[in-house]
Amino acid sequence: MASSTELPFAEDSRPAADDGVLPSLEVAGHQATLFTAATPMIAAMVADIRSAQRRVWLESYIFANDNAGQAIIQAMADRARAGLDVRLMYDAVGSVTSPRALFRPLREAGAQVHAFHSFGEALARFSPFSLFNQRNHRKLLTIDDRVGYFGGMNIVDQTQIHAPADEKRLDLPVSSGWRDVHVRLEGPLQSQIAEAQASLWRYAHRRFMTRGRRWPIRELFTGTEDGIFFFDCRPMFHYRRASRVLAPLIRRAKRSITISMAYFIPIGRVLRELLRARRRGVRIRVIVPEESDVKSVQRAARHLFAALLRRGIRLYERRDQMLHSKVMVIDETYSVVGSCNLDPRSLRVNLEFVGVFRSAEMARTLLGVAQHEIENSRRVTVDCCRNRNCWNRTLDRVAWSFRRLL
Repeated sequence: MASSTELPFAEDSRPAADDGVLPSLEVAGHQATLFTAATPMIAAMVADIRSAQRRVWLESYIFANDNAGQAIIQAMADRARAGLDVRLMYDAVGSVTSPRALFRPLREAGAQVHAFHSFGEALARFSPFSLFNQRNHRKLLTIDDRVGYFGGMNIVDQTQIHAPADEKRLDLPVSSGWRDVHVRLEGPLQSQIAEAQASLWRYAHRRFMTRGRRWPIRELFTGTEDGIFFFDCRPMFHYRRASRVLAPLIRRAKRSITISMAYFIPIGRVLRELLRARRRGVRIRVIVPEESDVKSVQRAARHLFAALLRRGIRLYERRDQMLHSKVMVIDETYSVVGSCNLDPRSLRVNLEFVGVFRSAEMARTLLGVAQHEIENSRRVTVDCCRNRNCWNRTLDRVAWSFRRLL
């Protein structure tokens, strides 16, 4: 493995503040930094890991075998050799292309490494479909008792990706060069991110699984001062599904809803509340990728577009880069950031983590990010849907019929 000085994520290689990282905000006594690109986020993670004194806990759906993954592993291995509590949980399906040898330096350094719901585990526990179907889609990192990360970004190197031409030149998928949102949080509520990780770690090792912290839904809607609220989503329990917080948020919208979403196939309560909000006169804007890395999901979404457009919902397709964010802003007051897409898999199957900010300043910041995506998007119209040829419309309809399996 290369030394840290040879990797593009060394501490002295942090990019400028206007290159994928926004100025920090103070929200409810916490410092929140928003990342919109992976490169500065990985650099910040490496620096925070190297400064750890007690623990480093990391979860990632995708942990790639590239410079980003190696930089993170090297920093974590150094801390493990120093005697810290170092844990890595990666998803066995999301990281299927990463060889086990990638994680050997961590194990040899004394860190604990776990592949969530591997195929072998599913067979051994005699539940191959239910276990193997449920994925850990969370992207979390906690450093000691001071710093926590959450959002939509995986551990993937995107330093050389700036446009689709770069993806083709490097023979990378269209999903490279993602536009996303991730949060670095400093403050006492960081402990709740650690609690969510500790609970899942116990479950993954077949120890007792605690019920978890009570969801602060009542506090979310009764206060007026700035606040941060976390929701550890475990869809195997109906009362822990993301729709239980997303639907009430949409229901309370009075003026506007802005959604920037990688995979947009709303179902059930979420779709019903979006349509009801539009009937109340709420302005709704939805931004999705023009080219998705999951074509079946994109086709299912496009089948829904015509119905949404006829009801007055504005749709935009982000050009040039794959939009991978999972962001919602309501009435310039509430902001949702996390790993949860508005699709059946996130809402009903996968493990997710969602943060909700009640902060006008955070809402304005995220609306600025969404406006940037809109300015680099094409507006979808009813005519766009009608002009799709019969074959594409048929494929869209077929994908929609299988939406609960996507």
